[in-house]
Amino acid sequence: MKVLVSDNFSRESLDLLEQARGIELLYRPGITRADLLDEIAEVDALAVRSGTLIDEELLEQAEKLRVISRAGIGTENIDMAAANRKGVVVMNTPFGSTITTAEHTIAMLLALARNIAAADRSIRAGEWEKQRFLGVEIAGKTLGVIGAGKIGRLVIERARALQMKVIVHDPYLTEETLLQIGATQVELDQLLEQSDFITLHVPLNLETENLIDNEALDKVKPGCRIINCATGGLIDEQALAAHIKTGRVAGAGIDVFTHEPPEPDNPLLSLEQVICTPHLRAATIDAQINVSVQAVRQLLDFLLHGEITNALNVPSVNAELLEEIRPYVDLSERLGQFQAQYNPRGHKQVTIEYSGSTGQHPISPLTMAVLKGLLTPSLGSMVNFVNAPHLARERGIKVIESRSSESEGYDNLIRVTVEGSEKTSVVSGVMFGPHARIVRVDEHRVEATPTGHMLILHNRDLPGVVGHVGNILSEAKINIAQMNLSRDTENETAISLINVDSKIPEDLIARMLQHEAILSAFQVRLTLNGI
Repeated sequence: MKVLVSDNFSRESLDLLEQARGIELLYRPGITRADLLDEIAEVDALAVRSGTLIDEELLEQAEKLRVISRAGIGTENIDMAAANRKGVVVMNTPFGSTITTAEHTIAMLLALARNIAAADRSIRAGEWEKQRFLGVEIAGKTLGVIGAGKIGRLVIERARALQMKVIVHDPYLTEETLLQIGATQVELDQLLEQSDFITLHVPLNLETENLIDNEALDKVKPGCRIINCATGGLIDEQALAAHIKTGRVAGAGIDVFTHEPPEPDNPLLSLEQVICTPHLRAATIDAQINVSVQAVRQLLDFLLHGEITNALNVPSVNAELLEEIRPYVDLSERLGQFQAQYNPRGHKQVTIEYSGSTGQHPISPLTMAVLKGLLTPSLGSMVNFVNAPHLARERGIKVIESRSSESEGYDNLIRVTVEGSEKTSVVSGVMFGPHARIVRVDEHRVEATPTGHMLILHNRDLPGVVGHVGNILSEAKINIAQMNLSRDTENETAISLINVDSKIPEDLIARMLQHEAILSAFQVRLTLNGI
């Protein structure tokens, strides 16, 4: 079997491939696009970093490709939708660089506090300006951590060792988890107003894009310093530069940019108060060796033993079982995604009930898929099928599984009940042959296709609601793909699940809520693997 390594990998990882029986190593770091397209047809497996673009064109040429192993967390360079259509397993190495990233964050924090970069440039220019680079102490200062996943928690541990007070904004954490990590939960506005230093550790999604924008920066504590070693796009860079120039923000440490490399006219690059590094969060010798060795080991496990580890688009089971349960895995992940957006705050307990023929399959991969769907909106690409149960436990979420021969009249059924801080919600799904359907939301029986953008309406059962919503969507040229309505005649309420072709702007949702009969209106987006 041919394994093509198209980016730089450590000597330790290459030795593993060279010593493996039945494996032919093609080590082509820096391979040209043309040569890659020529060679890919004969390749069984790809090992890559971020330097190789794996798009639909390449995957169409990859006739024998079975697995891609990515050394690192991000998969921005891999077309996950095309990989799914091709049936290619995509793996990453989510934990090989967590310590390195946390340490880079602390390094940025200390360098900002003492003006290290600017003072270095000054002395090299022949200057000696001690008063100009007056710094601040770390001990006793407040660090605001936005997102307390694996890396955020490592940062919190190190900050507390530096005698900093730590506050956190992460609505997905339980009180028990907060006690364990020794931080205080606050609303985002409170964090902005109270923090001397702010560090971000959240994924880029619809909720977090430009999270630190002009409005947020107007609220920050005067003289605060902001650090981003997570992902580009979380900060409005123009707004941040403007607030540094006015002195509202004392400085920033930026390792990741909205566009990488940043444009030469990016205003942050010209500011002395900003420390910039070229996406170095995982750039240590230790981390590079760790992730490349891990990527190769899990690739060999797949090729030689049929074992799947740290996969992003399938659970870690053997390849034969995967083909049998894949439709139920996809349905389970979408049910988890639905609940993550329908009931987003303070998850305490998840109960997953498998009924009818679903109970005849191994249920652990399905539970992994539910949890992956539930956690991905908050934790992003670090969540995979293997670590989802661990991450759920880490966040204090209790998981209960059960099997039953009863399936509410369906041949198969998966019911997911989530107890959150604000409500308990239920969603059930079934497979009709190859087609997945949502058949229950709370007490309402429905039949909706769990895919794409979906508007969910709760309303009093009065005339005119559907027409009101339809007119608003029509005026905005948003097409309705499907509509499913369920009435509760006893309580005189109704629920509608409306599939639409694109995201509905929030101002249109606000217009819908102006109708006296509509009790709530919000939207979810159901995808696989973040595509």
